[in-house]
Parts: sequence; structure tokens; C-alpha cells
Amino acid sequence: MMNDLQKSDCCEVAMSAANEIDGSIEESQERRRQAKGNTGEVHTRRTQSRGSVSQGLDCVRERAKAKKKERFTALLHLIDPDRLRVSYFALKRDAAPGVDGVTWEQYGQSLEKNLVDLHGRIHRGAYRATASKRQYIPKSDGRKRPLGIAAIEDKIAQRAVVEVLNAIYEQDFLGFSYGFRPGRSQHDALDALAAGITQTKVNWIVDADIQCFFDSVSHEWLMRFVEHRVGDPRLLRLIAKWLKAGVMEEGTLTINERGTPQGAVASPLLANIYLHYVFDLWAERWRKRCARGSMIVVRYADDIVCGFEHEVEARRFMAQLKERLEQFDLTMHEQKTRLLQFGRFAAQKRAKRDVGKPETFNFLGFTHICGRARSGAFQLKRKTRSDRMRAKLKDIKEGLRRKMHESFAVQGQWLQRVYRGYCAYHAVPTNLTQLRVFRYHIVVCWWRLLRRRSQKDRTKWATMIRVADRWLPTPRVLHPWPDSRFLVKHPRWEPSARIAPARFCAGGE
Repeated sequence: MMNDLQKSDCCEVAMSAANEIDGSIEESQERRRQAKGNTGEVHTRRTQSRGSVSQGLDCVRERAKAKKKERFTALLHLIDPDRLRVSYFALKRDAAPGVDGVTWEQYGQSLEKNLVDLHGRIHRGAYRATASKRQYIPKSDGRKRPLGIAAIEDKIAQRAVVEVLNAIYEQDFLGFSYGFRPGRSQHDALDALAAGITQTKVNWIVDADIQCFFDSVSHEWLMRFVEHRVGDPRLLRLIAKWLKAGVMEEGTLTINERGTPQGAVASPLLANIYLHYVFDLWAERWRKRCARGSMIVVRYADDIVCGFEHEVEARRFMAQLKERLEQFDLTMHEQKTRLLQFGRFAAQKRAKRDVGKPETFNFLGFTHICGRARSGAFQLKRKTRSDRMRAKLKDIKEGLRRKMHESFAVQGQWLQRVYRGYCAYHAVPTNLTQLRVFRYHIVVCWWRLLRRRSQKDRTKWATMIRVADRWLPTPRVLHPWPDSRFLVKHPRWEPSARIAPARFCAGGE
């Protein structure tokens, strides 16, 4: 086994004998584009030291794909100065510093010296993780989301480790998992959900929500899940150090036995690993063994949406999902988890029972609605969530106040960047009206701000329209129809599904 690795001049990968069990079940994964960056590259890439930072990952990736039950016992040697350097330059340069106060620019003043020192401490076992700095950002519902800002060295080390682990777990993660994965975006998850609803017999939607997921992750279960594929004790200790580093808030250090800080570089991957074993594998097995009708699954981080053909199966899935989460110290949010009638025939069936229009649900910033096309056929409509739009307009209003006495050009350029960034995500088909409403409210806020700059200001609305037309482009749809883009990226069905109606799973091959 090791001779094959020596012949290919790749990294040294050790495999335990206990994992040489025949008949391992390989999870079905969708046919997808190669991931961007080092994790998905086939060809190696030169670095400043004229070495390659992806050649070793190619070996790990190929071995992980071929041997689904193999544990990798030698991985830390892949964390070298070249990989740490790539991780440093991949970080956001304007990100807030951690508790040490060191910024990206300050760390880069002696970059090579710092990276060599960091590399040595990691391999000697002298590396110590720094506590994360607690910060809060407002949410659309008025609450605040806690974030953990790691120190610059922790960010570099975490991103290097995530790059190595991605080479393994990208071969294991299932097709309907979309959150924080290389080469996948929120619109890929939205396309998969839309294609599943419109092209399969989906009549019921389970909108599941895990209560305080990132704060409820069990460290013990997480380390056990990671050990399924990672057998390098040095790398496992490194991950444990980040989990036990704690959070610094107002000078007080808090060490938690649960949770991963939101905002940490490694948290998204660790969350995906946790939910892969807790939810993904279980949902895939439930779909093959228990579902007798159509069933689709889409998961983006801890946001889960499942579609069912039969109500009884949807209710049974919800009940068993609650029990499954409780086994791994997770709790389903009772108020936010819903079962609603949704799909092509939801309007007719609800009209017969005289219970009103079909309910709507939210997913990744869009409200999904059972609508009708001009021809009268069923059409899934997606509109920007009203609370998210109001929150964004509030931020724009506050930003304009800070720029009250700037010139038209400065204000216009800033609004143009904000507006184009908003449209880059929300400009999907069936959402054009909401984009026009959003632009109208921006113009109104801008006009009122200009009139408040002076008591003698007499800016007319017609003048304001001409000024807005110069800086704010007319709204237009920037994204294709979701089913068209989804079928282009994933042209084949999943061959491993046992039931014909269940073969189409959002994200399936």
C-alpha cells in the first residue's frame, strides 16, 4: 500500500488495518464541478519557494476517494511554511484583529520569520491557541448574533488545516450539503431546492431549524466524528486546542465544553463534519429505506429544507429527526420548525378545504411562494425577505447619515457599490419587483438626506430621479432560471436510489 504512494512521490499516508474492511458503503455524491482553489486542483501550483503546496493534497484526495473507510494517520507534515503562506494571503486584509490586536498588515511586516516560527511551534507541539474575541452583530429580528474573532496566527493555522481536511471530507460529503464548501454557493442550494420542488412530486415541505446549533455542538461527539477519518494524533490535538481555547468578552475568559465560535475559520468545516454524521447520512438512509414517495433534501449549514410527496412520511420524518438530533445533544427549534403544504397542487387542495392560500417559507434570504406563471401553470416564486430588506435599508440610511456632507459623487459611488452588491445576490427571476421597490426606497432616503443638509435646499423629485439614474442602474435579472442552471451543473440523476420517484434529490447525481 505504501509502495504505491512512494512510486507516485506523494505524501506519506498511513492506513490502519482495522479499516481494510471490504464491502464499505460508499455514499452517493453528485457529479459537480471541481472545487476552486488548492482543494480542487489537479495540477500542482508553484509557490515563492519554488515548491508545490498541492501535490501532497492530490495524494490525500485520491486515497480518500478510493478508500472511504481509511483513517489518515500522517497529515501534519502537509502543514508547511508554503501552505501557511498561502493561508495568510487568503485571509481578509481588513478583518478585525483578535485579542492580541495584531492586524494582517502588522503580521506581514516580518512574514517569513513569523511563518517559520509558527510552523516550528505547530510541529513541536508548542503552539497554543488564543481565545477568540467576542463580538456581536445585529440580526434582522432585532437580536444579536455572537461572533468569535480569532487571532491572526490562529486564522492562518486553521485555514491550512481546513485545506488539508477538505481534501478528505469533500470526497465524503453528500450532494445535498451546500454550506461553506469549495465550489458551492448559496445559489447552488437555492437552485437545487427550486428544481426539486418544480420537477418532482413535492406536496409537503419540512422547514427544519436547529436551535443555537453552533453553540450546542458537543466537543466529544465532534472529535469522535473527526477520528473516523483522521488518525493523526498531532492534528487531533490541534483541533482540540481550538475548541478549548475559549472566548474573551470584556476581559473575562470563558471556557465552554460545547459549541464552536461563529466566525472562526475552522468552524464551518467542523459544523459540516458534525452534521454529515448526525443528519446527512441518516437522511440519505431514511430516504432509501423509509420513503415510498418522492423526497428531496437540501442543507446549507444548519438550514435544512426537505420536500415530501406524502404527508404521513413528512410527519414521521419530523418526529424521527427530533429524536435523532437529541441523541447528539442538538435540539430542534419548535417554533421555527414547520410542516406546510407546498407545491404544484397546494393551492387547489387548500382551496377545496377553504383554508386560504398556501403558506410560504424562508430559505437563504428568499421567501418561497406558490405562484402562477402567465400561462397559468405552477411557478415557484422567490422574493427577498421583507425583514432582510428593511434591515438593509436601515443600514443604508445610517451610512448616508455619516456621508451627509459629502458631495453627490461620493454619495453616489458609495450607494452604487452597495446597490450592485445587493443585486448581485437578489437579482433572481420573479424578484424584479422587489428590486425596484428596494431601489425606490434608496432614492427616497437619499432625497430626504439631501433636503436636510440645508434649510434652503429645494431639490425637486424630478431632479432626484435624474441623479439616481446616473448612479443607480435600472434593476434587471442577473441569474438564470434555477432549474436550467441546476440541470446544466448536474445533468444526471442519482443512480443509487432504490425508488424511482425518489431518484431526484436536490443535489443528487
